[in-house]
Amino acid sequence: MSQQQEQFSPEADWNQVYVDGEWRTPEGADTIDVMNPHTQEVFAEVPACTEDTVEEAFDAAEEAQTEWASWSVEERSELLSEAQSTMMSRMSEVKELLAVEAGSSVAKQMGEFNFSRNIMDWMSDFTEFERSYDSSFEGKSNRVVREPVGVVSTVTPWNFPFYMAMRAIAPALITGNSVVLKPSTETPISGGLAIARIFEEAGLPDGVLNVVTGRGSDIGDAVVADSRADSVNFTGSTGVGRRVGRLAGDNLSEVALELGGNCPYVVTDDVDLDWAVTAGMFGTYMHQGQICVSINRHVVHTDVYDDYVEEFVGRVEELGVGDPQDASNIIGPVINESQRDEILEFIESSVEAGATLEAGGEADGLYVQPTVLSDATNEMAAACNEHFGPVAPIIEVEDDEEAIEVANDTEYGLSSAVHCQDIDRARSLADRIEAGMVHINDQPMHDEPHMPFGGVKDSGVGRFNGEWIIDEMTEAKWISEQSEQRDYLVF
Repeated sequence: MSQQQEQFSPEADWNQVYVDGEWRTPEGADTIDVMNPHTQEVFAEVPACTEDTVEEAFDAAEEAQTEWASWSVEERSELLSEAQSTMMSRMSEVKELLAVEAGSSVAKQMGEFNFSRNIMDWMSDFTEFERSYDSSFEGKSNRVVREPVGVVSTVTPWNFPFYMAMRAIAPALITGNSVVLKPSTETPISGGLAIARIFEEAGLPDGVLNVVTGRGSDIGDAVVADSRADSVNFTGSTGVGRRVGRLAGDNLSEVALELGGNCPYVVTDDVDLDWAVTAGMFGTYMHQGQICVSINRHVVHTDVYDDYVEEFVGRVEELGVGDPQDASNIIGPVINESQRDEILEFIESSVEAGATLEAGGEADGLYVQPTVLSDATNEMAAACNEHFGPVAPIIEVEDDEEAIEVANDTEYGLSSAVHCQDIDRARSLADRIEAGMVHINDQPMHDEPHMPFGGVKDSGVGRFNGEWIIDEMTEAKWISEQSEQRDYLVF
C-alpha cells in the first residue's frame, strides 16, 4: 500500500481535525471512539472538539471566503473537477471506509460513491450565475445575479456520510461560499475527515473547507447557531431539525433541512408482481433500511395482497446477511446497539398488536434479520414510526381511496412510490400522495443531482440538489440598467 493510500485507510491516524488548511489536535479535547459495526470493535479515534475549535473553524471560513468568492466560476469549477479526480483515484479506499465505519454493503458503497460523483459532476458544470429579464419600462433592462451567502454550515448523518457531505460541499464551493462541516459522531471519517484530505490534495485554498468532529450535544448548537453561518444544512431527525431551524432562524440564516420520513409504497391490483416485489425488496433492504427514503410501509391492494406477501417472503429468504465487504451479502449490520434495540422493539410491539411475523424478527450482534410483517396496520409501531431498519410492514387495503388514506396518515412527507400499470391511474395516485417526491413504478429511494430532494410536513423545509440548493446558498441581486432618460411624470 502506498503512503497516499495509507492516509485514507481505516488504520490511518484520524485523531486531528482540519481547520484553516491545517491538521490540528484541539487543545484539551477528549477523543471519540469510532467503531466497526461488523466486528463491534474500535478501529480509530477522532477528536471530541469543543466550542473553541468550532469558533476557530468559523474564523477561518469567514477569513477565506472573500478571496474564494473572487475566483471566477471557471476557476472554482476546475478545482471541483480536480477534487472529483482525486476522489475517483481514492474510490477503493472510500468504499472500504464506508464498509468499516458505516456497515455499507458492496452495492451500497458503489451507490453512495456514484451519487457523490454525480453531484460533483453537476455542480462543476453549473454556470447560471446571471440571468437577463425583460422590463415593462421603456429603455430598461434587468439582470439577476447570484452571489454567495458567505459561510455554509453543514451537519450530516451517519447513513450516507460521504454523499451527504458532498451534496452540501459541492454547491457551496461552486457558488463561492466557504464551509464548516460537522459529520456524525458515528461516521466522522468517511463523512468528514477523509473528505478534507481529498480537497486538501486537490489544492483547495486554506480555510475554505473546515471539518470539526465532536458530539452533537457538545458542539451541535455552536455549529448551526454561529452568527456567521449564513446558510445551514442539516440532515437528521425531525426533533433535532426543529431545534436547528430555531437556532438558524435567530440569525435569519438560509436553511435546508431534510428530516424524518415514513415512505409509503402503494401497490395496486394491476401490477406486474415480480416487478413490484423486486422494487419493494430494493427499497426496503438496501443499507438495512437505514435510509430516510427507504420503504417504511407497503400498502398493497387486497386482490394481490396474499401473492405479494408470499413472493416477498420467498425472496427475503434468499438475501445474504453478513460481512458488508463480502459482495454476496445484501444485509450488513445496523449502526449501533441503540438502533438495533429500537428496531427489535418496534417488531415485537407490532407482533403483540396483531401483525404476523413472516420472516426475521431477531438479531445476531448488530445484524438484524430481514423482517416481514403481514397483517400490519398503520397504527403499529413498525409502521407509524420511522423504523430505520430491515423491516417490511405490509398493510392490506381495499381500494385506491383507502391506499391514499393510509399513505397520507403520517406526520411525514418525504418520499413515496406507486406501482400501477395503468399510468393515468398511477399519476392520479401520485398527485394525491402528500410527499415531496413520488416515484411511479419504482421504489422511493431515488436521487438525481439535478432534481429537488426534500419533503413536506414534518420531513423538512428547503430542497437539496440542482438549482434548488443553489438558491439556498446564494443571494439574488437585481440589477437594472436604464439606457435612456425616463419620464417620471410628476417631475
